[in-house]
Amino acid sequence: MRLYEYEAKELLAEHGIPIPKGFLARSVEEVTSCAERIGNRVVLKAQILSGGRGKAGGILFASSPQEAAEKAKSLLAAKIKGYQVKSVYVEQALDIAKELYIGVTIDRVNYKVVLIGCEEGGVEIEEIARRSPERIVKFSREIDEPFFSHDGVAFAKQIGFSGKALQTVAKISKAAVNIFYSYDAKLVEVNPLAQLQDGSLVAADARISIDEDALFRQGQLQKLGVENRHEEGEMTGREKQAREASIPYLDLDGDIGMFPGGAGFGIAGNDLIIDLGGQPANFMDSGGGPSPERIAKMLMLLEENPRVKAIFGARFGGVSRCDDFAKGVILFLKTGKLTKPIAMRMTGNMWEEGLRIFEEERKQNPHLFDKIEIFGIETPIAYVAKRAVELARAEERKTD
Repeated sequence: MRLYEYEAKELLAEHGIPIPKGFLARSVEEVTSCAERIGNRVVLKAQILSGGRGKAGGILFASSPQEAAEKAKSLLAAKIKGYQVKSVYVEQALDIAKELYIGVTIDRVNYKVVLIGCEEGGVEIEEIARRSPERIVKFSREIDEPFFSHDGVAFAKQIGFSGKALQTVAKISKAAVNIFYSYDAKLVEVNPLAQLQDGSLVAADARISIDEDALFRQGQLQKLGVENRHEEGEMTGREKQAREASIPYLDLDGDIGMFPGGAGFGIAGNDLIIDLGGQPANFMDSGGGPSPERIAKMLMLLEENPRVKAIFGARFGGVSRCDDFAKGVILFLKTGKLTKPIAMRMTGNMWEEGLRIFEEERKQNPHLFDKIEIFGIETPIAYVAKRAVELARAEERKTD
């Protein structure tokens, strides 16, 4: 779960990492007021949860409050990387002599916390890591191993610092590690750490990502108004509805609604649809032992998604029973709101009972099944996925 830049910088400042003077603004008038408080040159930074905003036009410079107001009009009306800009961080423009990189994350291969540094930072850090990996300094620690001040000094020396700057980098490094542990972070990144013309060091930008599963114990973040959100971008309306119903759900860009059993089967289903030439409209997980009401809610999310042209259902019964799955589908069908074709398959725990429930309901209310193709264990899953892709293409041709 990613924090906005202004939120991340609040945490940096609380832990003694120098940041430029800056204020959050949500209107042109607020931008003007913030620029007047800062004085001289300012930089306007779109607050979106996505990287690369500078190259996408999300960072603008202004030499006066009047110029800041003019540029804020376009910035607050813009979409940057697909996300509507709702707020701008107005910050003191810096006279930067050199850009560095400092980050803390988890080494998932060696199961360690790793402090990463480079004498060159900014937007090219990923390119440096790819072309010249020897320039990237890595300082690993066991998960429960303390990080001391002398560790920060050793790290700063490896990057190439000496004298007063060495001590400052050492303190910033130790503070970044402290933030990482204190807030259950997955990533703490200061990029760039700017060295100004006078030799001082300031966090010009910052990225912090928190483990969302640990958010419940982060009272300080809750006081800041930080709520669960995506790593990239804001939640859509459907994603918010799904979260309220405790349904793991993520909107994607395709047109085939994914109606799976578990998360693993859901991921496999998404891959299968892509291999067959389709594009998933979502990722979704029913969770273990879902009730018929939960199943019906899952279908409703897909029915209400205007992108979805057809639905691919795949239930592999284990802890979750196929008869409950069938009852949930029928519960949804009886709302009379199904407008999209479905190709679905059931195997595993109680799959025969699930098919029996469908057949009995079909005899009583055949009209409910006009748009549904239901398959059992005798039909390969690839065939059902292919049918979903074909149904989506057929629906697309109807609108051409």
